[in-house]
Amino acid sequence: MHPGPGPSPRGERRPILRRMPGVRTLLVGGLLLATSGWARDSEGRMKLSSPSFAPQGSIPAKFTCEGNDIAPPLSWSEVPPAAKSLALIVDDPDAPDPKAPRMTWVHWVLYNLSPQAGSLAESPGGKSIPHGASEGLNDWKRTGYGGPCPPIGRHRYFFKLYALDTVLPDLGKPSKADLLKAMEGHIVGSAELIGTYEKGRK
Repeated sequence: MHPGPGPSPRGERRPILRRMPGVRTLLVGGLLLATSGWARDSEGRMKLSSPSFAPQGSIPAKFTCEGNDIAPPLSWSEVPPAAKSLALIVDDPDAPDPKAPRMTWVHWVLYNLSPQAGSLAESPGGKSIPHGASEGLNDWKRTGYGGPCPPIGRHRYFFKLYALDTVLPDLGKPSKADLLKAMEGHIVGSAELIGTYEKGRK
């Protein structure tokens, strides 16, 4: 379950491409990240989906704290040719109450996924990650996937996939903020999938 209200600002919205003379930038989680030659005409080409729930649809209970906390299967396509690795961040910007959000709760942090893999299989706790990939810390201060467990109301869960023009060095067990900092200047594409969940509404 989420902790009580904290001082953190409301979470991320859909990544927005900002134009500056001679510089391409991406606004992610309040941080203005310089990208590596990501042209506007490539925006939105990369796709992220799940066979288990539709975009904006309800996430099945098996993938939440009311079920088995299994990480849902994900698939991606149309990754930019320049991509050398992918990073995945799953978070909830509606904590603790979607009517009065105070913070973003991070559920999963993954990096150095292979663009060629094309998918992630469902996995208990998100522990069966592909060879070569690494995990960061979620807001329970542990690695792996922590499923939706909203204390009140129906929350949105953002699955955000970033294509990078490099394989990141070993970051240990980075937080979401650490990973975003390491990605700066290397983002060549992104995709987003949103699911929702409310306790007791399976």
